[in-house]
Amino acid sequence: MSNRQPEARLQGLWSDLVPVGAPEGLVASRGTVLGRIRFTDAPAEATLDDATPLLTTHMANEHVRPVEEIWRTALPVRTGVAGDAVFAEDGEHVFYAVRLGPQPVYRSPVRELYENALRFTWERGYTDLVRMWNLIGGITSPNADGLEIYRDFCIGRAEAFAAFADRFPQLPAATGIGTLSPGVDVCFLATKPGRAVHLENPRQTPAYKYPSQYGPKSPSFARATFLKDVGAPGSGTGSLFVSGTASILGDDTVHVDNVALQTEETLRNIEALVGGDNLRAHGLDGAGYDVKDLDQVKVYVRDAEHLPVVRNICESTLPADTDISYFNVAVCRPDLLVEIEGVCR
Repeated sequence: MSNRQPEARLQGLWSDLVPVGAPEGLVASRGTVLGRIRFTDAPAEATLDDATPLLTTHMANEHVRPVEEIWRTALPVRTGVAGDAVFAEDGEHVFYAVRLGPQPVYRSPVRELYENALRFTWERGYTDLVRMWNLIGGITSPNADGLEIYRDFCIGRAEAFAAFADRFPQLPAATGIGTLSPGVDVCFLATKPGRAVHLENPRQTPAYKYPSQYGPKSPSFARATFLKDVGAPGSGTGSLFVSGTASILGDDTVHVDNVALQTEETLRNIEALVGGDNLRAHGLDGAGYDVKDLDQVKVYVRDAEHLPVVRNICESTLPADTDISYFNVAVCRPDLLVEIEGVCR
């Protein structure tokens, strides 16, 4: 767990990554819990656990440790249930989580799930989507019709966003990554209007503009989202949520079959994304970030035998106190060996 706990984090959202079952003293206690994501050895329905939203997904095996991500806020929280989903809100932010069980074809159920989620957050006034996670079992396997499950999923998600395009015209940061059990786990963070700025990467084609060779509908996400601090008069203070990032230049996978080069290219992509030039190009003042400012890092590695190589590169690049968790799961393209996400504050 990282020791980087600046006071500025108390103005907005922050999180901790801790081992499942960690002693209470290991978990930062400032603020109120908004939601929890448990990465463990079996999935479960989204639920209120001790009056807190909990999403449990199957992303731990014998190669990686189970961990829990705990999202916190400085404001009082109200929690509840909305159909199959659970949520918490504090008047500035909302955390929403839901599980969709295994489906022969995901398009229509995913569209319904996303439309319910978008309608829910819009009706409560949280009109800035900030960060989404789509945790997809069998992500590169075929569905009942022979279409790759991720491409099947992307159709339903894109159709839902199209139906709400007048209310959510911009896409947020997101990750679409594999899990170890069938089904789809979805959760997201959203805020009241005026605080989110969505970023693209100068080295990459926007995902929502990918050509049809990657599927009938392009993935629906931005490369990052900057969330301004609550009440911040300018645009320079806040948190930058980095989407799941891989070894892609333009829209092409590069360094196929070389996990070390893919990891290094992924870190270069993040460096370009979070740097000052790119932030200023998106209307954000300030100096920007360095890849070494990345924290709350999740690293997804397709093949277990590659974990030591990826771990060595990440831990030699990032500071010693960086909060990093590793997962042995499939990435959204069969030729991608690693994906990395995190937060710069």
